[in-house]
Amino acid sequence: MTPEEARAQLDELRVLIDDVDRRLVALLNERTRTVEEIGRVKRSAALPIYEPKREAEVFANVTSTNHGPLTPDAVKRIFERIIDEMRSIQKQRMLSDGDK
Repeated sequence: MTPEEARAQLDELRVLIDDVDRRLVALLNERTRTVEEIGRVKRSAALPIYEPKREAEVFANVTSTNHGPLTPDAVKRIFERIIDEMRSIQKQRMLSDGDK
């Protein structure tokens, strides 16, 4: 493969990656909207934001449905970060909703 052919192939693959990234962002925003609703329910019932049992269930769900090539540990690390961000959003929303 020539460098020019490699660059052309990389350009095509990067278009695919860009599309996947846009879909991931859309799904993360969908998840965030649901997390915001969960935060409203928790606030109205005076429930804690952090629920270790539920977090463990999420990790079990995503790792058990993973068929690779990501390793289960990689999936768990990704979701640890997603959950951390979602928890921060819940805290911010619950505080800002409390000011209203």
